[in-house]
Amino acid sequence: MRGRRILICAGVFAFAGVSAAIAAEDEDKRLAKALQDNSFLIEEAYNQDVGSVQHILTMRRQGRDWDLAFTQEWPLFSHEHQISYTIPYSRLRSNGQRASGIGDIYLNYRYQFWDETLTRPAFSPRISYILPSGNELRGLGDGSDGMQIALPFSKIVSNRVSLHANLGYTRMFDIQGLSTNSYFLGGSVVYAASRELNFMLEGLHDWSESVDNGAIARERAFTLSPGIRYAFNLDAGQLVVGAGMPVVFTNGQPTSYGAILYLSFEHSFLAKK
Repeated sequence: MRGRRILICAGVFAFAGVSAAIAAEDEDKRLAKALQDNSFLIEEAYNQDVGSVQHILTMRRQGRDWDLAFTQEWPLFSHEHQISYTIPYSRLRSNGQRASGIGDIYLNYRYQFWDETLTRPAFSPRISYILPSGNELRGLGDGSDGMQIALPFSKIVSNRVSLHANLGYTRMFDIQGLSTNSYFLGGSVVYAASRELNFMLEGLHDWSESVDNGAIARERAFTLSPGIRYAFNLDAGQLVVGAGMPVVFTNGQPTSYGAILYLSFEHSFLAKK
């Protein structure tokens, strides 16, 4: 009888300990947890929660060229599934070009394969269909449909620090009768100075193929971008503003300096009861 009581007490304490651990995870007070999924160049591995939608506007100047992109992210019935689209707009002035217009549109699906735990990173692979909506004759698109696969990982490693890693592959199916294969590898570190203010350092390495005069042309470039972002937690939702300073190196030499301006608004689309 006494042994049974000991077992019952042990079970109660074990259940209480598990419940406390779950509650602690649900009420994560780490500073790095307060502001997530708002990077500029590196994709963070966090899907939208059910009932939330995020609108993202990114403007980048590199050299004399301007690129504007609007992205909207929606949960698809659950946190595990997310759909989104990205519409780019460019104003090209480098290398004698003078063109403005919409580029190739991305239609995206992302699956939350892993949620982040104390020992495991978040992981949300994405697949995208590239719609040939840009005018290739004016340098605004590739003139081919394509696909992209991305593998983003994210992990909070301390109260203030988060790490993110990306690996991806892009294939364009028919550019002047040829297929191209491009790859990217990147990562970032984010430091939370407070729950609203983050400092960032992003790095992205691209191995890209294009078609030039009927032949495959290859280029390797590395982008390093320090940045900052700040969140305004409003009654209507979370507004995030940010800025970055990307420097692009090609073959080891600095080729251009740029600027990034970032604006995001995330809010609930479900009616409050």
